[in-house]
Amino acid sequence: MDNLIKNCETNYGAIDIGSNAVRLLIKCVEEDEQGKAFFSKVLLLRVPLRLGFDVFAMGKIAEKKEKNMLRLMKVFRHLMKIYDVEDYRACATSAMRDAKNGKAIIKRIEKKTGIRIEIIDGQEEARMIYNNHIECMEDRNGNYMYVDVGGGSTEINLLSQGTLVCSRSYNIGTVRILNNAVKDTEWERLRNDMQELALSYPGTNIIGSGGNINKLYRLADKKDKKKQRMTVETLHQLHEELKKLSIEERMEKYQLKPDRADVIVPAGDIFLTIADLIHATYIYVPVIGLADGIIDGLYASHLEETNRIFKDTTVEKKSETPSEEVQE
Repeated sequence: MDNLIKNCETNYGAIDIGSNAVRLLIKCVEEDEQGKAFFSKVLLLRVPLRLGFDVFAMGKIAEKKEKNMLRLMKVFRHLMKIYDVEDYRACATSAMRDAKNGKAIIKRIEKKTGIRIEIIDGQEEARMIYNNHIECMEDRNGNYMYVDVGGGSTEINLLSQGTLVCSRSYNIGTVRILNNAVKDTEWERLRNDMQELALSYPGTNIIGSGGNINKLYRLADKKDKKKQRMTVETLHQLHEELKKLSIEERMEKYQLKPDRADVIVPAGDIFLTIADLIHATYIYVPVIGLADGIIDGLYASHLEETNRIFKDTTVEKKSETPSEEVQE
């Protein structure tokens, strides 16, 4: 790790506060002589705080989980100092959006740790994920629906020939389903939207994002590792096997952690509902998510600021250069 830190040009940090887990991702960004950026993961830490179980059942975050969240932010702050993180962004999604005491907790955390947390809406979350994703799909044509399933919400981005044509957010997530907190009207909205998009953009396949689809892809027997995809039929078969088992049996048979064994089935329900409605054949599973999108955004802002300063400096130098008449 020491070598990674010393050799890096810049380290950026992303804190993703989800409904099921909270993550800290630190990436090193190096640029070659042509200015091309290379991203490498330095640290990824995932802690299953499960904030959504409080929020979707009681409407707020309980005192015990608030204390644990405060402790975790202190740890993240120290880790970012150790890894010389130049800039970071902390984003909270669905659970914190819905928590009655979410804003008050964020204020207390900032006061005690110095970490400023932004509560982002579903559209902003979808946009950041899409911005990160576009690099991974630049060589693929056709229609693709980027589906990110979280604990509290599902974000979809529809790409046609590499162009983003639609972004939607639904309050349908794995933790919400486990808490029976998804409204029938939200499922109806999802179904209506997917059926409409399927007619307008036939032949659409899915690009899956989130810890659950990554785990499902790893568990699948049949997959195309080169193209990082599996068929929807393969996911259906695996999903049926998982549904038959209790949480304890899933943990034993598939070596799943407790906080994965319960949410993996509702995650499969969401992905397969969407896949069937749009008549998808494949699900691509590149390992990318919100935290990656946050870091991409930080780097883009840093690059923009650097270019602005360079331009301003150039203009300033030109204005300071005496004309030939004055020199004479």
